Amino acid sequence: MAHLVSRSWQESRLLWRVAFPAVLVEVLQFSIAFVTVSFVGHLGVVELAAVTAVESILEGFAYGVLFGMGCALDTLCGQAVGAGRLHRLGVYVQQSWIVCGATAVALTPAYTFAAPILRSLLRQPGDVAEAAGPYALWAVPRLFAHAANFPLQKFFQTQSMVWALAAISAVALTIHAALTYVAVVTLGYGLRGAAVAGNVSYWLIDAAQFFYLVSGRFPDAWTGFTVAAFNNLAAFVKLSLVSAIMICLEFWYYAALLILVGLLKNAKFQLDIMSICINYEFWTMMVALGFSEAVSVRVSNELGARRPKDAKFSVAIAALTSAIIGTIFIAIFFSWRTSLPRLFSDDKEVVQGAARLGYLLAVTVFLGSIGPVLSGVAVGAGWQMLVAFVNIGCYYLVGIPFGVLFGFKLKLGAMGIWMGMLTGTLLQMAILVFIIMRTKWDAQAILAEKRISELGGPGS
Repeated sequence: MAHLVSRSWQESRLLWRVAFPAVLVEVLQFSIAFVTVSFVGHLGVVELAAVTAVESILEGFAYGVLFGMGCALDTLCGQAVGAGRLHRLGVYVQQSWIVCGATAVALTPAYTFAAPILRSLLRQPGDVAEAAGPYALWAVPRLFAHAANFPLQKFFQTQSMVWALAAISAVALTIHAALTYVAVVTLGYGLRGAAVAGNVSYWLIDAAQFFYLVSGRFPDAWTGFTVAAFNNLAAFVKLSLVSAIMICLEFWYYAALLILVGLLKNAKFQLDIMSICINYEFWTMMVALGFSEAVSVRVSNELGARRPKDAKFSVAIAALTSAIIGTIFIAIFFSWRTSLPRLFSDDKEVVQGAARLGYLLAVTVFLGSIGPVLSGVAVGAGWQMLVAFVNIGCYYLVGIPFGVLFGFKLKLGAMGIWMGMLTGTLLQMAILVFIIMRTKWDAQAILAEKRISELGGPGS
């Protein structure tokens, strides 16, 4: 018993060494959008709904694709670090820049034609779509900021060098709050000013992270730009695409929630209520994503080092910790569910509507605290394709149809849509837990070594 307690404490320290700064990075960077929505929400109901549509639907779509592409590095860099092959990391991050940059170019038309996409394709309210169009167009530069950001983050995180990222993100958030206040409140530039402030803040993060990369602190992992980044690029693209599919299916699930709500009667009112709840949920999900990154690093490092039992133990500690954090979040939302919505809106009915959804939001937050951690295990082990199929079945063949049934057929509105989609989330978590419990971790360590050799190229 004493040995188990000692081992658990040691593993918790290793986990928190990555998780705590990773949580700070995720929360601080997400808070850039949080600050934007908070300022814009006081401009009016249409403006709040428009920015929410862009941030949650278009930005969620693009963020999911680019974040997913970058998640290939969680597997490759993490396992290479565990195997002691640090020289591969610089090549991997350059390959990811190439892939993510090309992806950002391909995603640009979605922002350019945001208004007709939201209005005609996604059937969002006309005035919301018209207001969202210019905002999305001005927000195009952040696409390429994300493309540069995610590979850099993975490079640092898989080496457990995350505190500098947290400091950079904190400074950027402070600057963003000041820029947004000046642009939106002082100068009165409205949505356009909010978009430009966001662009500047995200690119400041990239510039600072790149300076940290080339500062000389990573002599073994970063030796400069190299044409070797174009070697085995097809295999790297394949893993990136599989990672993107897995992650996107999760990110798009929440975008689908807002799309369905936009089809309800009194859609603008429902969207404003849901946007408040979604922002709270995304904020807590950033904490879960930090733990997801941490467990991904722990699992990939241990598998790369041929320590499968340690990888399995890391999974257990991470799952338990995330469940405890989810319980804390539930207590917070129960205590503050009637006052927190006022941060986003001055409309009394919107605030009351968001408060009524507080109980359902609390359940969602608990599940959302655990789900990303399970996905992080999958990324660390390289199971992206398997989890992609699980997500398709649970989210899109169960969750969304149940959401439509409850929300439209049974006339439960936004709450019914949310309840139906929670069903898919619960099923997905149950299946992932079953897969993890049945995994033969010795075989996963062998696969990790094979993966590094196949993608490493000459001299790997």
